[in-house]
Amino acid sequence: MDLRFTDKELAFRDEVRAFFKQALPPQIRNRITSGHHPTKDDLVTWQRILNAKGWAVPHWPAEWGGTDWTPVEQYIFQEEMQLAPAPQPLPFGVNMVAPVIYTFGSEAQKRRFLPRIANIDDWWCQGFSEPGAGSDLASLKTRAERQGDCFVVNGQKTWTTLAQHADWIFCLVRTDPAAKKQMGISFLLIDMKTPGVTVCPIQTIDGGHEVNEVFFDDVRVPVENLVGEENRGWDYAKFLLGNERVGIARVGVSKERIRRIKQLAAVEMSGGRPLIEDRRFREKLAAVEIELKALEITQMRVVAAEGRRERGKPDPASSVLKIKGSELQQATTELLMDVIGPYAMPYDPHSEEGSNEPPVGPDWAAMIAPNYFNTRKVSIYGGSNEIQKNIIAKAVLGL
Repeated sequence: MDLRFTDKELAFRDEVRAFFKQALPPQIRNRITSGHHPTKDDLVTWQRILNAKGWAVPHWPAEWGGTDWTPVEQYIFQEEMQLAPAPQPLPFGVNMVAPVIYTFGSEAQKRRFLPRIANIDDWWCQGFSEPGAGSDLASLKTRAERQGDCFVVNGQKTWTTLAQHADWIFCLVRTDPAAKKQMGISFLLIDMKTPGVTVCPIQTIDGGHEVNEVFFDDVRVPVENLVGEENRGWDYAKFLLGNERVGIARVGVSKERIRRIKQLAAVEMSGGRPLIEDRRFREKLAAVEIELKALEITQMRVVAAEGRRERGKPDPASSVLKIKGSELQQATTELLMDVIGPYAMPYDPHSEEGSNEPPVGPDWAAMIAPNYFNTRKVSIYGGSNEIQKNIIAKAVLGL
């Protein structure tokens, strides 16, 4: 298998790279380069720039705004976006619920939701995990009882990312409590403004407000918001998670982080020699780069095989990408912690009464420790790495 890009693909890469360089607002680029999370306004601004270009949803069917790019061109586009670095279009809409809607949804649902997702007119969040039903997602207890032309939903979701901004949430709900736990689940689209929906923040270890609890108390959801068939939601969830796991590999993100590691490690810290001159650090950095190159080649093999995969069927190889991709994202943040050394320690400028001392360390070091803590989660979401190993054992190795 020849994994080298063709001349046409190299020309496409140059076109995409030039567009990102010209069109990405500098303040958004600078925010991401410095390790800060993009704001809601950043995400909306950038996705609408992409949508005006016709590039917000390149992997969708052409009739709904897709580009008809080849799988390799899709891969190049994603990597260049991560290397820019630019924000990804809101994944909960573009990469998660939208493919479920255009693959399994009704024509009315496609017309209603897909154009608004592409232009981020609606902000979506994901209602899967529950207390006691995270990696064992099929144990979820949120109920949806059919009452006439509505489902009445009661229950709780947790770790709901960016739900504080959301207009809509796509939810797995139990519609047949008597069925085998994977068989009695349905996939519902719920308007977050519906009476009975309550969002409560969860503060993460990095001090941020990224995730939330969402409570449903007698929330009435029109039957027309059921995607596909009732009690088939587990199949749609597996399809969605397969798409999410490929994206979690984020090879371009790790490449960009390694570029930053090399740049910062060349700076003299506190009068000492640059860390890049330390042999042991260079060995650790080289080992991560080798693993990243192996992941990149593996992802290219998955991309090359994508055209032969049955539509709507998840690729079990995505679990391999998810495991290694999340491990490398964590490894790169660990290297950044090595770079800043003692400046990674938490510091409270008001720890002594009357103190008005500034935080210790250079400005660029401020977000490295919070990002290190935040990245611990990537081996859990999208299905924990332990669950992915079970999938590989069954679906890939046939054990």
